[in-house]
Amino acid sequence: MSTSRRTVLAAAAAAGLTTATAGTAYAKPYAQQNRHPVKPTRESFGALPDGTRVDRWTLENGGTRLKVLSYGGIVQSLELPDRRGKLANVSLGFDHLDGYLTATTFFGALIGRYGNRIANGRFTLDGRTHQLSVNDGENSLHGGAQGFDKRMWDVQPFADSRAVGLHLHRVSPDGEMGYPGTLRVKVTYTLTEHGDWRIDYTATTDRATVVNLTHHAYYNLAGEGSGDILGHELTLKAARFTPTDAGLIPTGELARVAGTPFDFRTAKTIGKDIRTSHPQLVTAKGFDHNWVLDKGITARPEHFAALRDPGSGRTMRLATTEPGVQFYSGNFLDGTLTGPSGRTYRQGDGLCLETQHFPDSPNQPKFPSTVLRPGRTYRSSTVHSFSAR
Repeated sequence: MSTSRRTVLAAAAAAGLTTATAGTAYAKPYAQQNRHPVKPTRESFGALPDGTRVDRWTLENGGTRLKVLSYGGIVQSLELPDRRGKLANVSLGFDHLDGYLTATTFFGALIGRYGNRIANGRFTLDGRTHQLSVNDGENSLHGGAQGFDKRMWDVQPFADSRAVGLHLHRVSPDGEMGYPGTLRVKVTYTLTEHGDWRIDYTATTDRATVVNLTHHAYYNLAGEGSGDILGHELTLKAARFTPTDAGLIPTGELARVAGTPFDFRTAKTIGKDIRTSHPQLVTAKGFDHNWVLDKGITARPEHFAALRDPGSGRTMRLATTEPGVQFYSGNFLDGTLTGPSGRTYRQGDGLCLETQHFPDSPNQPKFPSTVLRPGRTYRSSTVHSFSAR
């Protein structure tokens, strides 16, 4: 049995689905039309100011359709059928390149070298202090002002009898955004025969550095531009989270979620507690925190979350090797950006579930280490499994 199939079955069992329905829960008329992988296709999506062409690749398999840009490794569209087989794009973004060049929302992008925040844009490694690009008040966020989301990636498509995907490569030179070491990065997007979207990250360095790669899709399972996600039901297998200070930097505490709005161990709607007066929610204007996953770091992706939109029936289950996830409820969307639907994005119109090591780990010795040294390989994997019922 393949790893992806085992992942689907494990997620299905956690949700009470039978093995007969796991991985095949889409409306059958659509799934039957997409039994075999479709070879990746490429088209132009515009050009950078210097004339560099940006491509958009389309992947389709198992009822899932993914559109990916060579700029930022951005997932420009993620299309899924609802319980009736009707497709909708469930990922926020733009229909033109200009939006991605100017926005600071990280819609659908690959994030690096370091996902999330580093306090004061500074860390010390092996006795040497490194000053990073500061782009979030006093802090460095998602790799700095010109992180991996603002870079071109070399893209190589692949396809076989069961899966299709893209290998994305780039070399981040020593000193880029202040990070030490030349980092060679490979990220693979795979669509499996069951419609799972898997992301595998690897990286090597020639000098000690810190690495924390993730993906920054904004999800709305009712469909992009359909309104807010407050009625979505979320489950997180996490008994602790990392509270933050006023700058959204972890204090170092691993706080219990029991008795707080941060308890998603049993499915509840995102809107149920988001307007409560808990100091952490007031500071972040909603949820924008790292949850400490009960499973910890694992060699293979293990299930930790489920997100469901009751209206469409779409469900996304997540498995990862990472020890944490940043749940961000779209608090800073302010109506100034317009998506492909022609509708503006307002607060809470999408949410992120960013698998990761913890924010500010280079400055928090009690957190799991994000140090990568020469001769070692950074590895991380996350699997998104989709169904509709």
